[in-house]
Amino acid sequence: MDSLTFLERLDKARPQPFYVLHGDEEFLKRQVKLGLRRLILGSSDDDFALSNLSGDKATLAEVLTELQTLPFLAPRRLVVVEQAEPFVTRERAKLEKLFAELKDKTNPTGVLVLEVSTWPANTKLARATPDVASISCKAPASVQLPQWCVTWCLQAHGKQLTQAAAKLLVDLVGPEMGILDKELEKLAVYVGSAPKIEARDVDVLVGQSRVESAWQVFELIGKGQSGEALSFVQRLFDQGEDPLRLLGAFSLQLRRLAQAARLNAQGVGLQESLTRAGIPNFPAARQSAEQQMRYLGRRRLDRLYDWLLETDAGMKGGSQLPPTTLLERLVVRLARPRT
Repeated sequence: MDSLTFLERLDKARPQPFYVLHGDEEFLKRQVKLGLRRLILGSSDDDFALSNLSGDKATLAEVLTELQTLPFLAPRRLVVVEQAEPFVTRERAKLEKLFAELKDKTNPTGVLVLEVSTWPANTKLARATPDVASISCKAPASVQLPQWCVTWCLQAHGKQLTQAAAKLLVDLVGPEMGILDKELEKLAVYVGSAPKIEARDVDVLVGQSRVESAWQVFELIGKGQSGEALSFVQRLFDQGEDPLRLLGAFSLQLRRLAQAARLNAQGVGLQESLTRAGIPNFPAARQSAEQQMRYLGRRRLDRLYDWLLETDAGMKGGSQLPPTTLLERLVVRLARPRT
C-alpha cells in the first residue's frame, strides 16, 4: 500500500499484527510511524507502550519478549525495529515462520513494525506480508509533488496553497518532502492570518536569495566568465548552501531558457518566447536572458532538460559523485566556451 493512501485511510484502518515500512522517503516514514502510533496506542499514547529497537543489535527473542509483554495503560504494545535490514538478514527464517503465524491474527496485543529501505517482492517475507501491512514510503513523482504540497499545506498547516505557489515551491526547494514541509510551515507563519499562500509569498520567503544567487551565476555564464561562475558556486557551498536546493533555483532559470529557445525555434518571436517562458518583463532581465541564450547556443539549449534530469537523478543516489561535484559539473557544461 502506498503511504499516502495509508495515511488517508488511517481513521478507518484496523490494527494489523505487523507492518513493514519500506522506501527511501524519511518524511513519509515519520508520518506513517506517527499514524501507526495513534492507530495502535489510541488516545492513551504512552511511551511505556512503545519500544524502539535498533536493527543492528535487536534479536528475535528480544522482539518477541517485547511483543508478549502486557501493555501498561494502553490497549496494545508497539514494537518498532528501526533500520531493520541487519535484523531481517539474521532472523529471516524465523521471521518467515513468525509472519505466517501472525498474518491472520485479529486484535493483536503486540504489534511489530519493521523499518527498511527495500522490501523485494520476490522474497518469502514479502509474499507473507499483506498489502495493508506493506507500506511503501516513496516520494510521489515530481509532477505530483505540487498537488501534494497543496493538500498537505491545508491538512497540516491550515492554509490554502495556490497551484502557482506550489509549483514555484517545488521548483525552488526540490523534491525532498521533509524540506517542503518545513518551508510550508514557515510560509504558514509568514502569511499570518491570511488564509491563502500565494506565489509571491513563496518568492519572497523561499526563493529570493537562491534565485538571486542563481541569477548571478547565469550572469557570469552569459558573459563568458566561466572561472568566476564556478568560483561563485563554490563560495555558495562554503557558505553552507545545499546543492539540491541550489539546483532547484538553477532549474527554474534553465527551464525558462530552454522553453524560450524551443518556442523561438518554432517561429515565435524572441520577446514573446521570453514572456511565455516566464522571464520577467523588464530590460535587465530580458537583456540578461538573451545574452545567456546567445552564449549557450542552440546545441546546449536543446540539452538543458537532459542535463537537469541527469544532475537531479545523480544527487538522489544515481551517482557516486558528491552533489557539490555534480552541480559544479553542470556549471562547467554551461560556462565553457562553445566549440
